Amino acid sequence: MAGPIRAREGAARLDAALPGPPGRSRRLPTVAGMAERGASWDPLRGILAGPVDGPRRVRATYPDVAAVAGMEVVHRATRTRGRIVRVEKDAVVVRTELGGERLMSLSPGAFEVDGRAVTLVRPAAPGPARPARTASGSRAVPGQRARVARASRIWVEGVHDAELVEKVWGDDLRVEGVVVERLDGIDCLAEHVASFAPGPDARLGVLVDHLVAGSKEARIAAEVDGPDVLVRGTPFVDVWQAVRPKVVGIAEWPAVPRGRPWKEGVCAALGVRDPAAMWRRLLASVRGYGDLEPDLVGAVEELIDFVTARP
Repeated sequence: MAGPIRAREGAARLDAALPGPPGRSRRLPTVAGMAERGASWDPLRGILAGPVDGPRRVRATYPDVAAVAGMEVVHRATRTRGRIVRVEKDAVVVRTELGGERLMSLSPGAFEVDGRAVTLVRPAAPGPARPARTASGSRAVPGQRARVARASRIWVEGVHDAELVEKVWGDDLRVEGVVVERLDGIDCLAEHVASFAPGPDARLGVLVDHLVAGSKEARIAAEVDGPDVLVRGTPFVDVWQAVRPKVVGIAEWPAVPRGRPWKEGVCAALGVRDPAAMWRRLLASVRGYGDLEPDLVGAVEELIDFVTARP
């Protein structure tokens, strides 16, 4: 008896679900009928709405990674871990953790690098190497040993001048065999020059701060001027000013009242207590001649040309 009872109950539920008064002959709603009543009906929904064969599978894609020697990789199919030794035509040689070497195909997605499935590809051929440059912009000479020092010299006023010249032009000066010496001031420049006895084979170049018309430095320079002595300099009070302000993140060097030591005044204006620390920061920020003012660059280049010129 259970079968007939279930059938009657199912018919009753269907009768209740159909439109119209119960007990009358009713039909399932048609598409046109539902459209007339404004009902929402989508013919693409239902058990046959999707593809009969299931969703279409999209081919997996993997990022390309250059197979660089020494790179650690994992072969996904065999879980072999090792490091790339070299790349051959369509395969890569991997040295496994046990020390053996295996040749594996460069198939798409065949390897893992850092836990990510990738396609290993041959590294791009390197382009022509650019000639290396020194900090002064000159072409570097790889493996060049320092030349035996010339008799000619370049003199600078103080230790900061010497360190800055070394930072930018040191490589060039060693190749040319030019020694830079510091004077610790130029008040006695005439005496030093006389003691040096410059000549055609022993020229002397002198770098001076604040070399402007009417200054003490200009008067001293005029005293030693000669065919074998060249004095060049900058208009700056101190060599610090020859470093472009933007290198240390300031718009311009602070103005210091006359009569006050320049470095002391600058540090006070910038809130720096230790001038030595400020200089270390300044020197470390200089990467090349582009970080210096043209006045200093031109003066040093001219002095190097002068002391290295053939008599």
